[in-house]
Amino acid sequence: MMTNSFWALIALILFFAVLAYYQVPAMIKKSLHNRAERIAQELEEARRLREEAQQILAEYQKKRFAAEQEAAEIIASARRQAEDISADIRQKTEDYIKRRSKAAEQRIARAEGEAVALIRAAAVDKAVVAAGKIMAETIQSDKAEGERLFRQSLLAAEARLKKAV
Repeated sequence: MMTNSFWALIALILFFAVLAYYQVPAMIKKSLHNRAERIAQELEEARRLREEAQQILAEYQKKRFAAEQEAAEIIASARRQAEDISADIRQKTEDYIKRRSKAAEQRIARAEGEAVALIRAAAVDKAVVAAGKIMAETIQSDKAEGERLFRQSLLAAEARLKKAV
């Protein structure tokens, strides 16, 4: 009765006895328990990291939203400033055109006044010459008296005409 199966059974029993003697099942149990705890800790750490990541994501989304709002405000402010500058430039351009037009009108008025004064002066000169000729013809008889009267009349006519101008 001592067959190979019998000795295999005895070896198996002795193997289990040695394992029990050295407390291998307890070590395996402890090892599995430690591994389960490590896995549980890793799962807890992963859950905590996930929550932190979600918080950080929410925080960055808030910051992005705030940054977008600030950018929109900056753009709106820049547009308002550009419109103000544009309106200011338009107003300054209109004022400049008005000043230039007024200056041109004043120069034209001065030129007209100068032209009128030149025409009057020319008319006075011609009137003096004409008066001199008329007086010279009338007073040809008495030359000395004529010259004196001529000069006196000429000076009087010239003074009157200059006053009129």
